[in-house]
Amino acid sequence: MFDEPEESPEETALSADDRVKDKTDEFRMAAELFAVFEATRKFDAQIRPDLDRDLAREIQRTMGRLEKAKKPDSPVLPEGSAADAATLLDMANAKDLTSGDYHVHRRPGEVMIVRWLRADEVETFYERLQAHFDAAMEGFREEERQQQAWKQDPKTLAFLDALDKVEVKMADRYLRPLIRTHNLYVLSTQAADELNINYLADYVMSVPASEIVGSASAPPDEAPTERDLAWFFKLFTLRGMKDGIEQMCFFAFLQKSDENAW
Repeated sequence: MFDEPEESPEETALSADDRVKDKTDEFRMAAELFAVFEATRKFDAQIRPDLDRDLAREIQRTMGRLEKAKKPDSPVLPEGSAADAATLLDMANAKDLTSGDYHVHRRPGEVMIVRWLRADEVETFYERLQAHFDAAMEGFREEERQQQAWKQDPKTLAFLDALDKVEVKMADRYLRPLIRTHNLYVLSTQAADELNINYLADYVMSVPASEIVGSASAPPDEAPTERDLAWFFKLFTLRGMKDGIEQMCFFAFLQKSDENAW
């Protein structure tokens, strides 16, 4: 009577809790991508191609040191990295760069983007992060109920029940209470071997791809190929406090996927 949707063997083999965890992680990363990059669409933030080359490389190197310094199982940075983290978080103030905007340095086939947030801007980020996660999770719950609930088999019902129990506080997931209480510095990352640059530009930021990667590296307007659209992407999210003020620094590295990724 009904055509059942196809499931991969890997998905079928997973327990209900594991399937829910995979979806939760997927929606969390998507929510972060939107919360970091949506400000040109939601809050009139500017893309500023004013990031000095040497400063961009300094930020890149420092983020790399911080990533290497933290333990694999924890995003909390060790005390020995506090000076580097504090310098990065306060760099917009020190270099007279605007917070909230996207500061860009471009080379052919390579882009670095830095965005700083402080005080109320951080509060707004966490509100948007939670809103994006909640919307994705609720939409998925509803879709799964409509497509799967009729089956009434134990495995499907267990999965739907586990979905209904999901309640993720994104601020807690990003260790915000611990950062504020204990003055910790926290660094998390996410990466994609092939990010569709038009998805980031058109759907997330509502700007032409050329404003992000430059006209020479942007995909053609007509019939872009997968090769035209694919970029390696890595995002660093650094959080901490200074003088009682909450701060964040996002560093994104993008490189054409047919080049050697950093």
